[in-house]
Amino acid sequence: MDVNDLKTLYATVDKRMNSLLEHTQQELAGVRTGRASVAILDSVHVEAYGATVPLNQVASLSIPEPMLIAAQPFDPSLTDLIEKAVQAANLGLNPSNDGKMIRIPIPPLTDDRRRELSRVVHKLTEESRNGVRQVRRDANDQLKKLLKDKDISEDERRRALEHIQKLTDDHVKKIDDLQKKKDDELLNR
Repeated sequence: MDVNDLKTLYATVDKRMNSLLEHTQQELAGVRTGRASVAILDSVHVEAYGATVPLNQVASLSIPEPMLIAAQPFDPSLTDLIEKAVQAANLGLNPSNDGKMIRIPIPPLTDDRRRELSRVVHKLTEESRNGVRQVRRDANDQLKKLLKDKDISEDERRRALEHIQKLTDDHVKKIDDLQKKKDDELLNR
């Protein structure tokens, strides 16, 4: 095995860890913090035209006020379906529909709800940290196999393990930072 093979391994590990980080960012964007954000509605899907499609593909979403999201359907006949989909998404939102536009007021969060959402944030970030650690385990197993097959030396394996551990630590720190930022948004209003 040569240096390029190890570089490929490092690049693969880094890519997998970065995709976990991006996924975590998307998941955390969907946790509402009391302020209007169209990301809150990312999980909403509407039954339209014989298929289930994301809300942002059947309506234009905007934030006309800090505590209000407006959904303007591209096809006015979908207004009722969009309203029902937002209610069915179980986000604690109560949309109102005037026939042309759906207004989705964002209610203020209670302290209990904030703590509950903080637990959700902690659960999401812990799953992400575990995913990063799993990527590390997979890479370490590959290195162990390479050593057993005598494709790398013990010193090369040790250096590779240190490099992979550094990647792991960097990604876990980024996840911790995301968690802290989201917790600050939720708990420190």
